[in-house]
Amino acid sequence: QWQFVESGGGSVQPGGSLRLSCAVSGFSLDYRHIGWVRAAPGKGYEAVSSISGSDGATYYADFAKGRFTISRDNTKNTVHLHMNNLQPRDTANYVCAIATGPRPQNEFDYWGQGTRVTVSS
Repeated sequence: QWQFVESGGGSVQPGGSLRLSCAVSGFSLDYRHIGWVRAAPGKGYEAVSSISGSDGATYYADFAKGRFTISRDNTKNTVHLHMNNLQPRDTANYVCAIATGPRPQNEFDYWGQGTRVTVSS
């Protein structure tokens, strides 16, 4: 069973930055990729970013390119999402997720509970 411990959410002003972190544990740490999805209030979930467990290849949604950076530690059990120039449209619940089977890097199999990000002036 996979377990996720997400942290780093909070409230920031437009233009501000946040660093989200997710520590994941499970039966083996053999996952295909790990990353983040988000859901704005009243909307469905959308993929934000992911990083491959094997070669470190990354995926970014168009809205994240140039502003967000994903990274993971050498043990591969912690992933971070550095978010810069945050805007009100980035307000959402950010959820850590992993894929254990073969699927595109914007799709996942398991999800955590999430950490809330609020961007407002």
